[in-house]
Amino acid sequence: MPPVLQGLVTILVGVFGCVAYFYASNWLLDRVIFPARGPDPGRNINRANLVRPWLFLFPAIFALGLYLAYPVVGSFIRSLYNRAGDEFIGLGNYIDLFAAPGFRTALLNNFLWLFVVPAAATGFGLMAAQLTDRLSWGNIAKSLIFMPMAISFVGASLIWKFVYANNPDIGLINAVRSAFGAGDPVDVIQIPFWNNFFIMFIMVWIQTGFAMVILSAALRGIPEETIEAAILDGAGPFRLFFQVKVPQIMGTIVVVWTTITILVLKVFDIVYTMTGGNFGTHILPSYMMSFMFRDDGRATAVAFVIMIIVLPVMIWNIAQARKEMR
Repeated sequence: MPPVLQGLVTILVGVFGCVAYFYASNWLLDRVIFPARGPDPGRNINRANLVRPWLFLFPAIFALGLYLAYPVVGSFIRSLYNRAGDEFIGLGNYIDLFAAPGFRTALLNNFLWLFVVPAAATGFGLMAAQLTDRLSWGNIAKSLIFMPMAISFVGASLIWKFVYANNPDIGLINAVRSAFGAGDPVDVIQIPFWNNFFIMFIMVWIQTGFAMVILSAALRGIPEETIEAAILDGAGPFRLFFQVKVPQIMGTIVVVWTTITILVLKVFDIVYTMTGGNFGTHILPSYMMSFMFRDDGRATAVAFVIMIIVLPVMIWNIAQARKEMR
């Protein structure tokens, strides 16, 4: 079947399937299970109204259970078995993981990403939001800063791979070093420890635009009366920004921070494209991929560790979002 026709059939089946499901489930509920007749029809109507919302929620709950809950439980069970999946070894995969130097390096790098990338992206985004709002050509500047968000992680990594190239004719860093007579070219991606920061900068470069857009909207939402009162009280630009504006949008800053944090915990493309995890740059997702096709039990153990790390951040993000909605 041609892809276009297949897509149309899928849409038609999905739409008519949903309509048929809701019509049939409501018919069964109102006509068969709790019919509005008999000695006490009002009681049956009330019961049907209590059940009806769950009929609408059931498809979403079923889909989440099938594609989210079941894989989580299945992955955890799989992580308790050996490589072949035919012998139960309990927490053996987790013990081997924490004893492996590569896993400890990936875990430490992950925490390094968590500390550096969200802070830098949010900080640069806040700075860009404040400065571009004061420029006459601020919308053009915002468009340029936001543009990396339109590039895939792989595409951005390839761009910066050329920037970091150890050839002065291609790599910007080595071209600058060569112009100042710094000597032989260096491959910054192979410098232990510091190469992680060069890779992190790619993520910061991409996410700064996202942070800028959200925080710019929050800054514009600050009441003008508050800013005018602070200026009348003698607040200078720095004091106005740090003591008046930032506290007003702190909730938005936290949401942006945690959103980028969740994205950082799932990032894989950048590291895989830049180094493949070599030169001490492994993070947990790339480390998991190194086991995916040769040790499924250990790979699922790494995946479960990632989920445990992500879970508190997601709960915190949801809590902060609910506070913002109140």
